[in-house]
Amino acid sequence: MASKLRFKVVGDAFEKRPVEVEVPSERPSDYFGKYVFNKRQMYQYLPAKVFDKMCDVMEHGAPLDRSIADEVAEGMKKWAIDLGVTHYTHWFQPLTEGTAEKHDGFVEHDMKGGMIEAFEGKLLVQQESDGSSFPNGGIRSTFEARGYTAWDPTSPVFVIGDTLMIPTVFFSYTGEALDYKAPLKKALFAIDCAATAVAQLFYPDVKKVRTNLGWEQEYFLVDESLYWARPDLVMTGRTLMGHDSAKNQQMDDHYLGAIPERVEAFMRDIEIRALELGIPCKTRHNEVAPNQFELAPIFEECNLAVDHNMLMMSIMKRVARKHGFRCLLHEKPFKGINGSGKHNNWSLTTDTGILLHAPGKSTNDNLRFVTFIVETLKGVYDHNGLLKASIMSASNAHRLGANEAPPAIISSFLGHTVSELLNHVAEYGNDEFLTYAGKTPMRLDIPSIPEILIDNTDRNRTSPFAFTGNRFEFRALGSEANCASAMLALNTAVADALTSFRQRVDELMEKGEAKEAAIIKVLCDDIRYIQPIHFDGNGYSDEWREEAARRGLDCETSCPVIYDNYLNESTVSMFERQKVMTRFELEARNEIKWETYTKRVQIEARIFGDLCMNHVIPVSTKYQSALIDNVHKLREIFPAEKAEKISADNLRIIEQISDHNSFIIENVERMVEARKVANRIECVRDRAVAYHDTVAPFLEQIRVHVDKLEQIVDDEQWPLPKYRELLFIH
Repeated sequence: MASKLRFKVVGDAFEKRPVEVEVPSERPSDYFGKYVFNKRQMYQYLPAKVFDKMCDVMEHGAPLDRSIADEVAEGMKKWAIDLGVTHYTHWFQPLTEGTAEKHDGFVEHDMKGGMIEAFEGKLLVQQESDGSSFPNGGIRSTFEARGYTAWDPTSPVFVIGDTLMIPTVFFSYTGEALDYKAPLKKALFAIDCAATAVAQLFYPDVKKVRTNLGWEQEYFLVDESLYWARPDLVMTGRTLMGHDSAKNQQMDDHYLGAIPERVEAFMRDIEIRALELGIPCKTRHNEVAPNQFELAPIFEECNLAVDHNMLMMSIMKRVARKHGFRCLLHEKPFKGINGSGKHNNWSLTTDTGILLHAPGKSTNDNLRFVTFIVETLKGVYDHNGLLKASIMSASNAHRLGANEAPPAIISSFLGHTVSELLNHVAEYGNDEFLTYAGKTPMRLDIPSIPEILIDNTDRNRTSPFAFTGNRFEFRALGSEANCASAMLALNTAVADALTSFRQRVDELMEKGEAKEAAIIKVLCDDIRYIQPIHFDGNGYSDEWREEAARRGLDCETSCPVIYDNYLNESTVSMFERQKVMTRFELEARNEIKWETYTKRVQIEARIFGDLCMNHVIPVSTKYQSALIDNVHKLREIFPAEKAEKISADNLRIIEQISDHNSFIIENVERMVEARKVANRIECVRDRAVAYHDTVAPFLEQIRVHVDKLEQIVDDEQWPLPKYRELLFIH
């Protein structure tokens, strides 16, 4: 109640002033990477030969020579101690959608009664962790607890506070991956090999292909005092009840609007911290919904970008509290307004250029462009169900397809120019390609405005996988997800398609076909094959859902059932063929996904029932009693006919409250019983499906009546902060 009353106060007590942010006097370029053991720091703290070997590991993926581990660890320790560091930790990404760390001090006996700061190579390269206490899908039993973390030298070590953070992979005693990073790195290696082999058909001097990722992180901010007054936000990350605010996003006045002063101070603070940690923050702005914002960095190598996103989400949460906010990363914290995504901009780059970049004037460039576009789409088409499963979660399911985000159907937008180009190749089957227009000039007939350049294609915000010039934008990923989930699926699928392409071209060439003719022949087949995944229209429309089903695309909407795609024979064989994950690992991960889904819905149902029975019903009943008392008093004061007329409105409200209360009480009991029935199901998949089919629907059905009561009950008595209070920064 105290948090509600603060909105009745006026003057200075109501005013929220921005926290003062200590801005470095240097330029951002001067303090960028200040707390990262990057090449500049390595050059200073490592012997020359060790530095060269580390550069070879980081730049070319050479195996780490354990013989230099002690010298690297010593250099790291000296650098870290110079920054005031006293502890170190292996920082990893278990299958919890978060990160994990255990801190140890640089402390060892000096055998003379004192201690020394020590950090050996064996502690840097490998450590043991508990492989059974993290989600493992049955890979490790409680009595089989050993697991390992191993340093990933391609992702630089960094410092937070007094701790040296060492990015690592996490795997079991028997070798199975227990994290996101290990299979992601395998997927990146697979696409490097496959894409390099295909790129060499056009450019023989290509030695390596790198996957780039540029993520865009959307998030909400709410006042911390209001956050703690909403048990549903605290426990689940979203509001399980709450009537629409009279004003939300319908005026379109928040998107790209002036950033509130308190929020700008928060943004400035996280940007400084991010830049010091080597995260190249580039963009910040208001998003569509009130209290919703976005930040985005410059493109980076995919593995590093994933690490930086996980680190950034942690920084955002920590800094938000300093500024009196809570940072909400749930995909749908508020009903009735836009949710939050994390768009993944994906591209492939060789050591000589960008493979998805627009073609030039030569046939070779045209073939290269068409090949990588088509084979990317082939991978997406062959495994569209898997890609949907890779971005699906209990929280993201609330956002997808809600007229604000792509539907739970994977399709790809190419735009008129690229579509016309592919159609021409498929129709004529030769190298007389249409001209691929780059940016074309357009005049606005305003003398003071210079000529502007128009891109060759528009953007389609309703497409889950849209081509946007020299990259694809995977828009369906949820805001709180680990990017690696989608990236390892996408990269493996595209690697498999590219591997198949090269094999088929080689087979034709072995039969005497000229290289160019062989490439075109395979492309023609694949362009016709991928037509069902290509859709440039409105992905929000009902017509598209019907059309997608006719095309044979995966249109399933049940989150637990969508996860079945991980265990399709085509999926398992692809992951095993590309040596990314085994059937055993996939089965274990699916078990974790089903368990996680069940637990998320279970927690929501439990807190929702508690709020209904211990907060909403008592307050509505109390208000109803006051109305009943008022009716009795009116009848005592006024003549019967006049009293009946005066009290008619109260009687109508009393009846409405009774109806809503009865529905809530009855259906909360039914929801509890459905939960008990589901909990008795032993199969983890069937239990998750039962929670989806028989428990989750109650949340929305009951919410309708709770939200109606919010509009009826006296505002002073309503126990929870309302949307009109939560959604606007003060």
